[in-house]
Amino acid sequence: MSLGHLTLATSQVEPTAAFFERTLGYKRKPPPANSPADVVWLDIGRGQELHVLFVANFAASAFEGEFGRHVAVFHPRADFARLKQRLAEEGAEIIAPLRETPFERFFFREPINGYVFEVVDRERAPAGD
Repeated sequence: MSLGHLTLATSQVEPTAAFFERTLGYKRKPPPANSPADVVWLDIGRGQELHVLFVANFAASAFEGEFGRHVAVFHPRADFARLKQRLAEEGAEIIAPLRETPFERFFFREPINGYVFEVVDRERAPAGD
């Protein structure tokens, strides 16, 4: 079984989707025409998607963090410096890990909703990923 998609709620669909496009390079996919809410579907690779969905008055959890809710993504370590630069230029907060690991990783808080993402060295990805 593999992940099909992840849905992130937001009251700001367009700015949230555009942030992921500019920083992580995700590409838009056509959402279903019959969606009852404003939504952007992003292709995050390997047949997986990120759905950015409008929810009125949305507020992220106070428990976003390394030892709370976060989304982990694999990314080539060789691009970490450039990715951190893109994220910072877009207003994201770069966060150092609290726990040491034998592989490189970092966290960031996206500036629109406050979601926390963990970026893990792609070499750490399981075989076949």
